[in-house]
Amino acid sequence: MGSGKVLASVLAGAAAGAVLGILFAPDKGTETRRKIAEKGSDLAGTVKDKYSEYADVISDKYDAAKQKLSGLVSEGKDMGKDLVNQAKDKANAMKSDVRNSGDMRNSMNT
Repeated sequence: MGSGKVLASVLAGAAAGAVLGILFAPDKGTETRRKIAEKGSDLAGTVKDKYSEYADVISDKYDAAKQKLSGLVSEGKDMGKDLVNQAKDKANAMKSDVRNSGDMRNSMNT
């Protein structure tokens, strides 16, 4: 079970317990309604705080993943450029070798 579901279950259980406790308390109706309103307000504040905390954590993790991915992409581009340069260098060396061997053959035949 995800931490979000656990948190929702805990908050729902706390809210249900608070409401039942208030409803079964021997108070006047107006006092009971006032207590329910206060508990509801407290619970709403708690939910908002937890939501804000989770949103911050998710945002931080997203930013970290984005930064890491950006670094990997940059590293991949650099590796690609290095491979292209190495291939060009080898191709130029082979071209030079072919030219040199042709020049040697021509000088031997003359």
